[in-house]
Parts: sequence; C-alpha cells; structure tokens
Amino acid sequence: MVISSPSWGRSLGEDTRKTFVSHLYAALTNAAIRTFRDDKELRKGNKLEPEIKRAIEGSRISIVVLSPYYAGSSWCLNELVHILHCSHTYGQVVMPVFYHVDPSHVRKLEGNFGTIFELHAIHREHELLSKWKTVLTEVSNLSGWDLNNISNEGELVKQIVEDTLAKLDISLLSITEYPVGLDSRVQQITKFIDHQSTEVCMIGIWGMGGSGKTTTAKAIYNQIRSRFKGRASFIESIREVCDNNNRGVIPLQQQLLLDLLKIKQEIHSIASGITKIEKRLRGQTVFVILDDVTTSEQLKNLCADPKLFGSGSVLIITTRDGRLLKSLSGDHIFTMTEMDEDQSLELFCWHAFQKPYPRYSFSELTKNVVGYCGGLPLALEVLGSYLSKRTTREWRSALSKLEKIPNNEVQQILRISYDGLQDYTQKDIFLDICCFLIGKNRADVTEILNACGLHADIGISILIERSLLKVEKNNKLGMHDLLRDMGRAIAGESSIKDMRLWFHDDVLHVLSKKTGTYTIVGMILKYQRTGRIIFGTDSLQEMQKLRLLKLDGVHLMGEYGLISKQLRWVDWQRSAFKFIPNDFDLENLVVFELKHSNLRQVWQETKILDKLKILNVSHNKYLKITPDFSKLPNLEKLIMKDCPSLSEVHQSIGDLKSLVLINLRDCTSLANLPREIYQLKSVKTLIISGCSKIDKLEEDILQMESLTTLIAANTGVKQVPFSIVRSKSIAYISLCGYKGLSSDVFPSLIWSWMSPTRNSLSRISPFAGNSLSLVSLHAESNNMDYQSPMLTVLSKLRCVWFQCQSENQLTQELRRFIDDLYDVNFTELETTSHGHQITNLSLKSIVIGMGSSQIVMDTLDKSLAQGLATNSSDSFLPGDNYPYWLAYKCEGPSVHFEVPEDSGSCMKGIALCVVYSLTPQNLPIECITSVLIINYTKLTIQIYKRDTIMSFNDEDWEGVVSNLKVDDNVEIFVAIGHGLTVKETAVYLIYGQPAAMEIEPIPEVEVQPSLDVKTESSPGAEAQSSPDVKRRRLSITVEVKPLPKPYEILTRLVKRVLLKCLCMD
Repeated sequence: MVISSPSWGRSLGEDTRKTFVSHLYAALTNAAIRTFRDDKELRKGNKLEPEIKRAIEGSRISIVVLSPYYAGSSWCLNELVHILHCSHTYGQVVMPVFYHVDPSHVRKLEGNFGTIFELHAIHREHELLSKWKTVLTEVSNLSGWDLNNISNEGELVKQIVEDTLAKLDISLLSITEYPVGLDSRVQQITKFIDHQSTEVCMIGIWGMGGSGKTTTAKAIYNQIRSRFKGRASFIESIREVCDNNNRGVIPLQQQLLLDLLKIKQEIHSIASGITKIEKRLRGQTVFVILDDVTTSEQLKNLCADPKLFGSGSVLIITTRDGRLLKSLSGDHIFTMTEMDEDQSLELFCWHAFQKPYPRYSFSELTKNVVGYCGGLPLALEVLGSYLSKRTTREWRSALSKLEKIPNNEVQQILRISYDGLQDYTQKDIFLDICCFLIGKNRADVTEILNACGLHADIGISILIERSLLKVEKNNKLGMHDLLRDMGRAIAGESSIKDMRLWFHDDVLHVLSKKTGTYTIVGMILKYQRTGRIIFGTDSLQEMQKLRLLKLDGVHLMGEYGLISKQLRWVDWQRSAFKFIPNDFDLENLVVFELKHSNLRQVWQETKILDKLKILNVSHNKYLKITPDFSKLPNLEKLIMKDCPSLSEVHQSIGDLKSLVLINLRDCTSLANLPREIYQLKSVKTLIISGCSKIDKLEEDILQMESLTTLIAANTGVKQVPFSIVRSKSIAYISLCGYKGLSSDVFPSLIWSWMSPTRNSLSRISPFAGNSLSLVSLHAESNNMDYQSPMLTVLSKLRCVWFQCQSENQLTQELRRFIDDLYDVNFTELETTSHGHQITNLSLKSIVIGMGSSQIVMDTLDKSLAQGLATNSSDSFLPGDNYPYWLAYKCEGPSVHFEVPEDSGSCMKGIALCVVYSLTPQNLPIECITSVLIINYTKLTIQIYKRDTIMSFNDEDWEGVVSNLKVDDNVEIFVAIGHGLTVKETAVYLIYGQPAAMEIEPIPEVEVQPSLDVKTESSPGAEAQSSPDVKRRRLSITVEVKPLPKPYEILTRLVKRVLLKCLCMD
C-alpha cells in the first residue's frame, strides 16, 4: 500500500511526514502491512519518478493525507492523479485522511485550502488544472477520516489500521466494480446494528430484483464480519440452489454449519439438518446473512428460530417478498430505494465512458438515458454497457425506443440491450441460456450451441460485453434474475418462431395432452416429487426440431425412434434406464448427461457417435464398466464420478485423441487404469481421487504431454512416479500427501527421494517463489518395482540436475538445501571458530571416486590411514600436484576450484577425500547422505545421493565431466549425517593412471609469491594448491582466484551450520 502526503505543512508548524504520517507508517508496518512512503523531504517538478509510479501501481490501497498545504504541491497533486487512475484501472482502494482540512473545502476549493490552490494555479496549464480539480473533487467524495470528528491522532491511526486490515482480508466477498452510493446504504444499516441491544438483531433487506440487495448485504458482511471472530456465514443465492439441486436446502445447511463451526457435517435429510443447526448453534454469537430467500420453508430449514442464537448475534435476510419479512417480526426492514440523480449519473457514466462524468458531446443524451433508467442499478449498468463506444446517432436511436417505455417497466428497459444484439444467433444464444443453461460450464455451453449453428464463441463474448451474461466461479455462466426473467418472458411470446418450454405447468400440459409442435426447440421438466412421472415417447413425436432436452424424474415409454434426431444436449437425471435404448437416435448429440440413474451399462450396442464430445454418467451406483470408446472418436470430456461399482475402464480409451478431461473421482471399485490411458497426449486433467483400490501410477504418465492437472488424493498409490518431475506440462498435483503447484511440490519430492529418511512434507517448497528449470532426472530403469518400500526403489534414482536462472537464485537454493539438511537456519548462527571443539573427537575418512580413479583412490586410502594413525599434522590430506592429479583442499565440507585448461579432453576422473569427526555416541553406518556439484558459471546444481556416489558408473561420470568447461567456477559440497563434522575435504582432478604410486610423507609447505602458482586467500575458504605444478606431464598452471560472491556466502554459512550442529549434539 502507499501513503501519499505533502512533504511540508507550514500551518502545522512542522513536517507532517515526521509527525502524523510517521506514526501512521509505523503503525501500519507493525501490523505487518507492507507500506510504501516517499521519504524525500522536498520534491521538485511535475514528473513522478518511476519508483513512485511502480509503488502506486503495485499497491492494493492508497491512503491520501490531505493537509492544509496539500494543494500547494504539484508533486502531491500529480501523485493523486496517478493514484485515482490506478483506482479506476485496477480497482485499487483509495482512502482519504482530512488532516486539519474540511472535506467541503477540498471539494469546492474554498477556505485556506482553496486559496493555496489558486496561488499555486497561477501560470499553470488549463488541462493540468482541470485534472487537479477533478481528482480533488473525487477524493473529497470518498469515504475516509476527518480528524475534526475524531478525539485525537492516536485514535485516528488506530481506526485507519483496523480498516486497512479489514480491506486487505482475502476472505472478503467480492462486490461490484463501481460501488457508487453503496457506502451510504451500508452505513445506514451498520449504524442501526451498532445501536441495538445485546439481543439477537434480525434485519430484512427488501427490494425488486436488480436493486442492489445482495451487493449491499455483501458489503455489510465485509465490514462487520471481523467482530464475530470467524463465526460468520454468507449463504448466497438460496432460491437458485434450492431450485437446481436435487438435495434442495441440505447443501446450504452443511455450508452454514461449516462456516460457523469450521466442521463439515454429514446431513442426510432436511429434518436432521434443522436439528443439528438448532443444537450446535444454540447460544452461539454468530453473524448470518441469508441471501435471496423466496419461501418461509427455506427460512425454516436454515434458521427455524433465530432467537436461539446467543446475544449479540446478527441475522440479515434479503428477499423480494416483503410479506416474508413481516412474518419474522424482525427489528427492521430496509427497503432498497432508487438511486438519486447524481448517483445514477455517476454509475451510468462509469459503464458508458469508464469515468464518473460524461463526454462533453454526450452530456444531454446521458441525462435523458439516466432519467429513463429510473435509478435502478442494473438498468444503469446494462444500458451504460450497451451504449458504450457508440456514436451520438446510435444513442438517439436508442433513446427513441426508450421514450415509448414507462420507467417502471424494468424488463422492457432491459430488453433494449436484447434488441440491440446484432443477429438472430446472438438472441438465440441468450434465450437458450436464459431457459436452460444458467449455471453450466461456459466451455460446455459453447460446444452445445456451436453444434446448433449459433457461433457461440463470439456470441457469448458479446453477451458478456453487453452485461447480459457473466462468468461466475468455476467458469460457470450466470446472469441477474431480472435478465433471466426478461429472457424467459421473451421466449414465451408468440412472435418468437422457436418455442422454449421451461415453465413446469406448461411442459406438463404439452406432454400430457400431446400438443407438442414442430416449433419447440428446447424443453425442461423437473418432477418435484420423489418418484417418477411417466409419459409416452409419442408425446414428443411432433417436436422434430427439439435440440435441448433436460428431464429429471421423468420416464418415457415407447419407441425412442419417435424422438427428435436433432438433439444436441440431453441432461436426464433419475432415469429408469438400465441401459440407453438401442433405438434412441443420438447421432447429432454433443453433450450427454445421464446422472443419478440406474444404469448397469451405458449402451448394449454402442453406435458410432462421432459428434459426442462430453459424456457424463456420474452417480450411477450400478454401472460396472465404461462403454467401448472406439465408437466415440471425438469425445473430449469423460466424467464418471461416484460410480462405486465401476471396476473397469475399456482399453479403447487409448483411441480418444481429443480427450482433455478424465474424471473418475470416488470410483471405489476401480482397481487400475489401463496402460492405454497413459498414451493420451491430449488429456489436460486426470482426476482419480477417492479411487482407493488404484495403487499404482505408471512411469508412462510422462507420455501424457498435455497433462496440467493431476488429482489423485486418497488413492492406494504409495509412490509418486519418478518420471513425473520431468513433465513440462503439469501445473497442479495432488498425490501421496503432496498438494499444490508443481513448482512447489516437485522440489520437495526430489529432496525426499535424495534423503528418504527426511520428512519433506513439513517443508513443502525448498524452491518456493523462484523460477527453477529442471534439466534432467536420471534413473537406471523405467521398469520399477513398486512392491518394495520407498527406500529400496530410491536406489534406482541416480542424479538430479537443476538449472537456475541467476547467481542470486543459485545462492538462495543452496541456502535452503543446507537449512533443510541440518534442520537449522544458518542466518541465526554466529561466526566463530570451532576447531577447539573437535579436539577430543574420533577422526575418520572416506574416499569417493568418479570416473577412472581406482589406483589413485587406493593410494589416497593408504596415505590417509597413515596420517590418521600418527595424527602428526593438522592436515591429513595429500596436497601435492603430482603428474597424475591436481589437488585442491579446504577446511569444512566443500572445496572450490576453477576448471584448468585442457581438462575437458584429458580429465580421467575425480577423487573426493573427506576427513570427518564423530563422538562415540554418534557412530552412523552411512556418514555421507549426498554430494552436490555446483557450477557457479553455468548456474547448475547436480545432486548425487549416497547410493549413486558409492556405485559411480560411466554414465554418471559422463554427466559430471560434460558440465565442466575451462574456467568454470565449481564447488563440490559433501552433505553428511547429524552428529558429524567435516574437518577437511580435498578434490583430486585425475589426468592419468600410473601402474602404482607411492606418496611421501607430507611436509609443511610454505607457498612463496615468486613461484608460478598464484594464491589468494578468500574470506570464506582456504583452497590450497601444491607449488610443484611443473612436475606434471601436462602443461597446466593453476591460479587460485578469489571465490565468487555466492561461494563466499555459502562457505561461511556452511561453517556456521556445522558449528551449530556440533554444539547441539
């Protein structure tokens, strides 16, 4: 967030930045709110600096402190212009503080504030002054704080911090983009609540559709929910949920209990839900909003007796039915009134011109349109969007229609937008969605209507642009009730050539009397009772243009060949089918939903349905097998959720080249997936969560190259396929206890594989927040045995190779690895010498070979054994550069070196020697857990686990040497177990293999500056190279350069970690 204030204020006698603003900044920072404040004392000129603009643009809230001399600062005024521009463009919140300034003086440029502005305005450009006046007027009308109305500055700072925290709450409900006039309505209701007694407060919000009831209720919820410490619930769209959900009000009862008690309750009937609500919420102080209640039954089922709530509770109900609220005997009923002229004008202009006032040439036209809207918010929004970016001639044409429509006929006002649609396809799309497809997925609706020849991709986009349609959560299509009702009224008019039957009584009449006609293109019938209603198929015989059919609890008897062959969408719930009748011609079907039915199998004889794209047979408890997919070549979505008897997926699923979604959630009898499923390169989402008998995912899953989402929680799978981290497409994964974005989950998976005894689930993202490129993940074989526990299959994993994007990132990831390895945060450790703390410990050594290094390893083993036995020197590792090797040594667990010339062509191997200490209480069987090779030049990290280190093969060596080029800065780091401390580490670059070697006892060597070898100590490490380089057969000069900054940091901090580990043990 940003604090904007002037850098001086002579009327106060002191700089406001050093007093009030300083206190406010400190309070916001102490509240963990990231706050930006321009600290420069005096700004000159008009142009905002880039860092100021970026800070404003990146903030969610801007606090503008308007002091008496604010209007005398060009800098502040230009800042305000940019702040309000970001508010309009990005929806940022702006909160003014009137610090010893009257808001009306700011608005009207009167008093001392106005005088200062006039003096400052001398010789200013007219356009600039106009901008300043506009933003000062706008900010003065915003809701904020006036110091004159608050007892002291401390109380003001406290209120600002509390309000800022509330506005930053991510759990707040989303409200309208342009909340014109909303604040006054909200304050009216919240003040009423504040003045009530400690008893339960019941409030009703009543008004017609589109008047802003829900928006007002959401704003109230956002403002006072924090008072109830998590005991708050907003139950939205009750009427719609009850009408469209088979379980009626039960899901809402569950939501209410979950919101208030944070416990998911299983409710099997409405009656049991009522009992649980009364029992669990009795005496509890809660805040509940019930939105769009249409019947007293709904209210009874959700809140039978509000007086059972604890004192201080608040219940708010929004409804169109005033009689419902009167029957409650609530404390007050707030009636939604029309917006006044100024508010209506502003709201309309935001939608028509994207600013709060009209363009000059549209002023008179705007007033006329706003007058016809009658102050109804929805009409202002829809007409504003409809007329946006149109010419004055088009506006006058629209107005000529408006003149014939009375103000109180809202549906007719809204119909102007419908009439303005360009062609019949857009109108048909609107009417089809109004009558049948509200709440359906946008992509599915597009497929259905495209198959009807309606060009739905562009058509739906136009409807959204015209505010006739909106996209809600989970990409579902929705629209305001008024628009829906308007569309359905239009669909029932005799002038409409295509009939759509959606009203329950009308459909019953047509089917029972068999009065259907050729003009009927869509029909929906939901039988309200628990049983089924039966009609003959001949009731639909005349409906040969029928393309959209939705039935629930309806059974048709007779010849299915009589039903229209033009069907594109069939949604049939609670059918009596054991299988789809063979004579049901579905050759043009695009979407088939057959849910909550009695299917044993989908088809007895599968016909070729080459237009079918979506098949949903969820919640069929007797369905045992999927259909033969070879007859469904263009299927894109297969949804078979909650089919507990399903035990087999037909292998022909591998033939579906267009399949993008497979959802088999909660198919508890399904034991495995066919191998062919992994061949599907087009699948983007695979859901098998709850399939408890599936115990294996094949390594072949890597072949699913389009897979972006894998949800496999609560299955029998115990091992994540190694190949999965090589996927370039997966973005989200839920599997084996891991859940989240792949960029977070994959690194944690890799660490768990490299150190299987460590619990990586507790530190889910070692690479969190960074862009890391996974170069390769090597495994010995793709044919892995999953019957063994994780520790045994990890031996198959050879190497993990990461490519970082920057030097800084490389350093950060190494830090995280050290933290994770030693369970400490090295940034908290002190930098002190620890040599004296290991004097009484037992010293051991280990030699590790990479490439052709066996003879050298044997020689080093012998030398180490002698040195450790005599304990004659502080250095136990040979440091001479023999003709066959080049040696580098360092104290601690890591060695840094620069790759010498010609190493790529003649380096035969690398030997790694480690001398470590341990106490008698710490005698681990395996001291080394992994080895890291860090190339600071190439920004790579190669990680080798212990099993790989002890069995290095030719392929492993090729992976090491191929990443080493001349002059590369390289570090080799040895990760050891707890209770151990590395005293010394040496790396030997091997350039030849003698038949046998003898190493003389190591004398103390002092390196002279006159020798050919240049040495320079680093503050972080002491890598040493023996002076006798010229005895080597190769002509190589070794220069130990200053270590790169990342290495200096890492070496210093690794030593701290080891010290801490030693002290802890």
